[in-house]
Amino acid sequence: QREVSTGTTIMAVEFDGGVVMGADSRTTTGAYIANRVTDKLTPIHDRIFCCRSGSAADTQAIADAVTYQLGFHSIELDEAPLVQTAASLFRDMCYRYREELMAGIIVAGWDRRRGGQVYTVPVGGMLTRQPVSV
Repeated sequence: QREVSTGTTIMAVEFDGGVVMGADSRTTTGAYIANRVTDKLTPIHDRIFCCRSGSAADTQAIADAVTYQLGFHSIELDEAPLVQTAASLFRDMCYRYREELMAGIIVAGWDRRRGGQVYTVPVGGMLTRQPVSV
């Protein structure tokens, strides 16, 4: 019998005071385990994080670009960015480059306007807000 690989497991859940996020830590290349201790949770801003699945190179590049854009946005507004703004930036990038990227992202965090929020950006660049995303 062969072991069944289910791929990456990432999740985020809204609750009254914020969000909880989690991910597995294994990176694979086919049947080969390339890294057993990968961090798939990436900080985007002080209270906004993303869970990454798909191509590690693609998701890291997208997260870096969104972090950079959101940092400038925060400076322009002179306040912390909204979670929805971060999620929209991920959506825009994933949709614009949907033919080249293999990236599924969960964006979650807390802001003063809407509290804890979870947004899903699957491969292809759609954006949905859900209380739970797996």
